[in-house]
Amino acid sequence: MRRRHLLAGIASVGALGGAGAVATGNVPAAPGGDAPEPVDPVTLDTVDAPGSRDGEVTLPALDRPTFIDFFATWCKPCIEQMPDLVEAHDRLGDEVLFVSVTPEDVGGAVSEETVADWWTEHDGDWLVAADVTAELAARLNVGGYPSARAVDATGRVRWATSGTHTTEEFVEGIETALDR
Repeated sequence: MRRRHLLAGIASVGALGGAGAVATGNVPAAPGGDAPEPVDPVTLDTVDAPGSRDGEVTLPALDRPTFIDFFATWCKPCIEQMPDLVEAHDRLGDEVLFVSVTPEDVGGAVSEETVADWWTEHDGDWLVAADVTAELAARLNVGGYPSARAVDATGRVRWATSGTHTTEEFVEGIETALDR
């Protein structure tokens, strides 16, 4: 019994340490000190909303830096940071594929109109997509909302964070994926 508790404790410390690294924006290197491994892309349905379109998007983008904001319409901190995301998009949106992704069941429990209305109300003006199966969130180790990931053109996460941030923090994080 004690051995099982010891192993569970060790596993918990490892999980918490990894979560702490992601929460602080420090992305651990792969074994050998190299850059993290590329993330396998996921294709998501997009939402017809301001700056977005009805269709699909593959994330992270192939051969292009990508900034992914994970949000939900029920998330109060997500609302609080929208002005900072708008400003970050205005400053760097042409240099990266800038996308916000919701885990909500768009087209099911949550209508596309609900997401589009929320998007309009909070001045979103870039691509918005639904990760209904949470496949992308799982690949990018997203544990809460809001969260953000800046991925370079090779598909490697260069900045990972959770919680609300200022415009400057978003810009600095995105610039890590631009190799500045």
